[in-house]
Amino acid sequence: MKRPFLLRATSPVPLVAAGAALIAATYGLVRMAYGLFLPDVQADLGLDVAAAGIVSAGASVVYCVGAVIGFLTAARHARALVVAAAVAASVGALGMAVAPVSLVFAVFAIASSAGAGLASPALVAVLQRDPGTARSPRVQAIVNAGTGPGVVIAGTLALLLAPDWRLAWVIAAVVTVLAAAGVLVAGRGGAAAAAPRALPPPSWFVAHRRVLLAALLFGAGSAAVWTYGRTMLVESGTGSGASMAAWIALGVGGTLVIVTARCMERLEPPGAWIVTATVVAIATAGVLAGGAWALVTFAAFGWGYTAGSGVLIAWTARIDARRAAAGTALLFVTLILGQALGAAVVGGVTSAAGYPAAFGLAAAVSAAAIVPAAGPRTRMTRAER
Repeated sequence: MKRPFLLRATSPVPLVAAGAALIAATYGLVRMAYGLFLPDVQADLGLDVAAAGIVSAGASVVYCVGAVIGFLTAARHARALVVAAAVAASVGALGMAVAPVSLVFAVFAIASSAGAGLASPALVAVLQRDPGTARSPRVQAIVNAGTGPGVVIAGTLALLLAPDWRLAWVIAAVVTVLAAAGVLVAGRGGAAAAAPRALPPPSWFVAHRRVLLAALLFGAGSAAVWTYGRTMLVESGTGSGASMAAWIALGVGGTLVIVTARCMERLEPPGAWIVTATVVAIATAGVLAGGAWALVTFAAFGWGYTAGSGVLIAWTARIDARRAAAGTALLFVTLILGQALGAAVVGGVTSAAGYPAAFGLAAAVSAAAIVPAAGPRTRMTRAER
């Protein structure tokens, strides 16, 4: 009787697995799956390209609202945020599943993104409190990489259920609730850690200035693939099954972050950021080649984006480890604000000049995200904290 209990209380595996599952659900199965199912939604509900970009931008803004709430409360109310994340994502997914018209679908698609915004800072705080995960930065990257398996599952569901995109959203809602329950159960053994109660001082924000700019540019550049990647393939002549396979490849690339986490951990965050932003820039331009190259470029993009978002967590923790949850929320807000801007711009450029111009611009913006990482290293002193 005592040995199983001891294993559950000390092993990090159940909590890491449940945390990765919650990220997989709120990001891969709910938030990121919007772009996957967009062609089918457009066919059934009549959502045009410009409106699709507005929905994506609105979802990004709502994500940011959730992340700001996490920024303010994760240190003291992490478990409550896990519950809120599950409610927002699952209710949003169910709403999309039953939406009779495009307006209703858009409202629930936008609202569902709050789940992902709440989940990331909540899980950073949960992992920091648990004695089995608190001393291992690598587990944060592994949990954050849950986006990859979520995208793979979403793509597989699209292949198996096509053209029934509604049932896929129902499944996403169920998986989200189960994953959140797993986090709450697995995290019970964690002891609460002391957390700063005040808002970060101005010096904390100043110390994040370069990484904030990097996150903003990275988010803006990544919006093309996340929002219009599959739609671009379909409209350029790629078959429905092949375009779904490319989306699955994107998820496989994100999943490979789990394998490469140890190697990336050996790099300083700015160096790791340069690697990931370079990969995303090249892959964003490369998806225009279509055909068999789509599998390679989508996989590369999935790895670069997922690894890059993990680097943001490591970067803020390097600046001020005590406020890593708040830093994650701040950087992810900035990342998704960039995506909101990028989605709207890419939609407009696509309508005016076509996909090559839009994706070329997105690749250039992703490449520009490398520049802020080239400056001097920043770490707050004890007096500044």
